Amino acid sequence: MPAMMSDRELARRFPQIETALSHTLDRRRVLKLLGLALAGGGVAGCDPGTPDRGFVSAVRAAQGVVPGVPNVYATAHVRDGYAEGILVTHQMGRPIKVEGNPGHPSSLGATDVMAQALVYDFYDPDRATGPLHRGMPASWPDLADAMQKMRAGAMAPRPDGTHAGEGLRILTGTLTSPAMGQAIEQVLAAFPGAIWHGWDAIGRENVTRGLAMAYGVPASVLVDPGRADVLLALDSDLLDSAPGHLAHARAFAARRNPVTATMNRLYAVEPTPSLTGVAADHRFVATPGMMNEVIGRLSAHILHDEAPSGGPDWLSPMAADLRAHHGRAFVHLGPDYPPEAQAAILAMNEALGGRGRVFDVVDSPLYQPVVPVATLDALMDDMERGAVRSLLMLDVNPVHQSPRFAAALQHVPTSIALSDRAHETALAAHWYVPLAHVMEEWGDARGHDGTVALIQPQAVPLYGGMNALGALHACLGQPLRPAMEMVRATWRDRLASSRDWHDALAAGVIAGTASPRVDAPLRQAAMRVASPAPLSRNPAGPVLLLRPDPYLWDGRGANNPWLQELPRPLSKVVWDNPLLVPPDMARAMNLKNGDRVTLSHGSTRTQLPIWIQPGQAAGCVVGLLGWGRRHAGATGSDVGCDLYPFREASGPVQVLPAHGAAVPVACTEHHATRIDAAPSDVARHGTLAQFHDRADFLAGPSGAQEALYRREPDAPVAWGMSIDLNACIGCNACVSACQVENNIPVVGREEVLRQREMHWLRIDRLYEGTQHAPDTFFQPMLCMHCEQAPCETVCPVGATTHDSEGLNVMVYNRCIGTKFCSNNCPYKVRRFNYFAFAEREGRPAISRNPDVSVRARGVMEKCTFCVQRIAQARIAADRDGVGEHVVTACQAACPAQAISFGDINDPEAEVTRRKASPLTYAALPEQGTHPRVTYEGRILNRNPAIPS
Repeated sequence: MPAMMSDRELARRFPQIETALSHTLDRRRVLKLLGLALAGGGVAGCDPGTPDRGFVSAVRAAQGVVPGVPNVYATAHVRDGYAEGILVTHQMGRPIKVEGNPGHPSSLGATDVMAQALVYDFYDPDRATGPLHRGMPASWPDLADAMQKMRAGAMAPRPDGTHAGEGLRILTGTLTSPAMGQAIEQVLAAFPGAIWHGWDAIGRENVTRGLAMAYGVPASVLVDPGRADVLLALDSDLLDSAPGHLAHARAFAARRNPVTATMNRLYAVEPTPSLTGVAADHRFVATPGMMNEVIGRLSAHILHDEAPSGGPDWLSPMAADLRAHHGRAFVHLGPDYPPEAQAAILAMNEALGGRGRVFDVVDSPLYQPVVPVATLDALMDDMERGAVRSLLMLDVNPVHQSPRFAAALQHVPTSIALSDRAHETALAAHWYVPLAHVMEEWGDARGHDGTVALIQPQAVPLYGGMNALGALHACLGQPLRPAMEMVRATWRDRLASSRDWHDALAAGVIAGTASPRVDAPLRQAAMRVASPAPLSRNPAGPVLLLRPDPYLWDGRGANNPWLQELPRPLSKVVWDNPLLVPPDMARAMNLKNGDRVTLSHGSTRTQLPIWIQPGQAAGCVVGLLGWGRRHAGATGSDVGCDLYPFREASGPVQVLPAHGAAVPVACTEHHATRIDAAPSDVARHGTLAQFHDRADFLAGPSGAQEALYRREPDAPVAWGMSIDLNACIGCNACVSACQVENNIPVVGREEVLRQREMHWLRIDRLYEGTQHAPDTFFQPMLCMHCEQAPCETVCPVGATTHDSEGLNVMVYNRCIGTKFCSNNCPYKVRRFNYFAFAEREGRPAISRNPDVSVRARGVMEKCTFCVQRIAQARIAADRDGVGEHVVTACQAACPAQAISFGDINDPEAEVTRRKASPLTYAALPEQGTHPRVTYEGRILNRNPAIPS
């Protein structure tokens, strides 16, 4: 039996008892309470009768489901073919939240923005509900008849002696799934004349071809940034979108805090800012022509020991630093460069001695069929000359993403598109087959290191649809096999028993499936690969760089309002993709943010607004792909500008001012960006040399601050948070996780223009230096849970108050919307719910987290330190007799582990150790708020041989 609680413990657990404990119950008070109880009973007795609402309790509860207790199941999020292990939280059988799977090597417990957005995609009411024939609703029997005719035509003998299946083509995206690969090969075996074509909409085939050029076999480079002392990122996506980027960010961040580790050094050379570049100690701006020159000069210096004379003044000391750290240096090149450049970089890394230390060469995680996969260009050539009779397109959208493909598709007699929603390709094809969502189907996929993740359904299909494996099996004309059986058959050797299968499903991964090392040496031809020819430093016009949107990606996230309204890390723009131009071009053309320009190349032209991007190379403009969708759904159609038509453009483009008024571009940064002044008072930073001189140089003045009053929380638990600015890469995974966890609604473009965005957590982006090449700093900003909160003293109805554990809490039923608290908050982290935004969301109520109330119109909203998770931890502590261990949603999602949260009264807690760091400081200490959220200042490991 548990020990009896003291009065103090009772008051902490049950605040409503505190009043009763603090008053002496005399005779008069007892009679008053008794009279009130009798009167209440009489009023209730006057009720003429409450109608029977028909509520029936469950006679037999569903197996494994306990009301109020979440269940967690492992599966995977597949991005560009590569798996990231995730855990899906269920409440009463419905998935409501995604977390990272700590046991998967590609996620290590973290998630990215797209994985968090899976919940909305799953419940999206714009998903297809049935097949279409030439864009019109059709029945499943009609579809079956059409597939039977296509199969019969493919099997019919050819008078010209060609093989069965001649003219049948299958088009897929990047594929790592062994089960899917084997299913496709079974179709190819039944139709020997058929051909499998693969296509990567993002363009990573340059990396694959460069690896084959360097090693002669299908291979992949597996890098561990945590083992490198010096890293060079050349227009790199290592930390933000490359396969394994979550693991890369974790390893890189582990070496960035000088208090806990020996710092590494990161150089970045790029034409436009990226998250990898912003994290660098030295970031150099280079035009696309200069990028090719840098690759060539580095190759000559490292491979052939030629002095890099004639290049930028920073090139020689950077190359010397790489060579000085032989065996502990690594160079990474982004995917937008040709295979020759990729092979040259691989040769550099071999010459720097990093193989077996910083990186390994392993078997490619991509599925390797018996017959190599053909390209999309080869498919379009055959389509245009009439050699393709039947085309099966599996979960790709080439009509939107390839300008040439839409016209070539007209030459194909029979085309079938399979996807989870009716997009541009689905409506252009003869037949459209709805596929089940990834959270509704069985499957498998490999991670960046080759480890296989099992994909298991989280619910029955909400809108119907076929499983991708089942759809391929239907092409064989045989009775449909359950997809789960097909996956189990693929891994029968490793998962022979039911116990093995169960354990793999519970873990989410199949142990021992990581890609083995490749012993193939670097081919001598790679050492002699000619570096790419330098582009002209003064082209006839600006160079257009096309990059996938960081959240909509190649367009697949266009109908997800969570992704539309998430501020882009550097521009902070939402609901639009303006053309990003460098500051000097804007000045020369007398342009300001929102002014319209005409972008043209030959006969291809479009109009769109511009956005000035500090740190972008002169003569270089950047367009984000994935926008301008014509058939994306109610949310994503006709939003932004479609720039895919420019994808096949080569050479300079024209950018001319367009007539007409400027376009208001929605942005969540509502203050003028100061670039000439250091953000030292807010996002504090310094150099490693300064840290070695005096470790606490960023901490500010010490000693107790003067205060008019001091309210000391006296509970056994004191919640606090520490954020390491050395680790934060600005990816916004924490912001997205907070939105999903706390039922934060989207408000739409027009409300953001009125400065009414609702995110409870934001990532401030601050600049220092010049507009041409500024230093950029990220700082997460949320409710500070001040011990002396200025918001509490001005609330006229006591809606915002302090609890005994140090939380600044909101009583929504009291709030009357005066906004006094927001006006008095020096951190500007409160959001006012101007309208019933939640009622306008196009998703069912069952998709929301039931542990968090959905706020009504007219109340203040803000971070609560995930108080619902604190409550769950307290229940678990009471039940199991353990400590209260809480992980907030933002902390769980962060790939770099920049956020620490816990009980600051516990000397062994991670947050306590973080707050004891000499780099710790409080934002705006002069306000005297004593915030529970503190920061560790950012330290830059500069190379003293390179002048600032």
